[in-house]
Amino acid sequence: MSKQQEQKIVQYLNEAHGAELALVRQLQAQIAMTPKGQYRTGLETHLQETRRHAERLEGRLAELGQANNPLQVGLGALESLVGQAWALTKTPLDLVRGTGGEEKVLGNAKDSCAAEALEIATYTAIARLAHSAGDAKTKRLAQSILRDEQRMLDRLLTEIPRLTDAVARAEFDGDGSYDVTETGAADTLREVGGTAKRTTRKGAGQAKRTARQARKVPGVARAEGTVKGAVASESDLAISRYDSLNASEVQDKLSELSQVDLAKVDAYERKNQDRSTITGRIDSLQASEPWPGYDELGVEEIRVALSEANDTRIEAVRTYERKHKNRAGVLQASERELVNA
Repeated sequence: MSKQQEQKIVQYLNEAHGAELALVRQLQAQIAMTPKGQYRTGLETHLQETRRHAERLEGRLAELGQANNPLQVGLGALESLVGQAWALTKTPLDLVRGTGGEEKVLGNAKDSCAAEALEIATYTAIARLAHSAGDAKTKRLAQSILRDEQRMLDRLLTEIPRLTDAVARAEFDGDGSYDVTETGAADTLREVGGTAKRTTRKGAGQAKRTARQARKVPGVARAEGTVKGAVASESDLAISRYDSLNASEVQDKLSELSQVDLAKVDAYERKNQDRSTITGRIDSLQASEPWPGYDELGVEEIRVALSEANDTRIEAVRTYERKHKNRAGVLQASERELVNA
């Protein structure tokens, strides 16, 4: 195999590797919003296959002298809670705000068909290119992965009619079957919560630190709260005796809540009493934190961060803090930093 041929094969393998990593994330996101059943089982099986595909491509690239490709960064992290948390950010918030879950799952399945078709085309091209270059090892690798991708596409095409029937029953007959409490996201949150409860005090502290780190991924806090709220009982909410409070009393307490707790209350309220005055107030309070993980920080931690922040970030902190917790220590620090800037 000539140098030119090897470089072209490496190019195609790198493209395939990047596509596999992207598919890992896509599959995790889809599992997060898919209820238990044969379709989710198929997604979970293909997620494991896709991880193996990426590893096998990494191995072949290493054999060709292309180890430590930047695209490899982050594959291991997908096994962590942070990776699980990223998937939650893709869970659409409207799934707990009314109907439409069945249609979203169908839409995801159609997207997956397109992704699998692209993968099939990619590995068909790699196998053909490797054959032309006399690279039998790469050809066998591509053909092996190609079989997995074709099998997944066939599985998806078999699922499409069943998923479409579920949409029809939900939309035409009012017989919805989608249950957010049975999704992969809800299962993950229950598993994490159960693990924390079973650990020692030291382990529980580590679990909390891990969850806090996960919330630094943009969008995780709100998605986490939404899914938790869908499965929550009154005692799980940050507002005590929630069900006995009138709308005005609830509204008075909302500005004190973090984005996680706001989303949690929002999902719980929409699932139960669905008072528009409360949900409207929550809508007005839900916003991006000055930076991911801000709501998890204490006053002193924010002061330290402000000392290194630029004017734009300091102003964002002041605006956000006034609208939410309104902590005097944070506001004083932001004012002082702006004056000294």
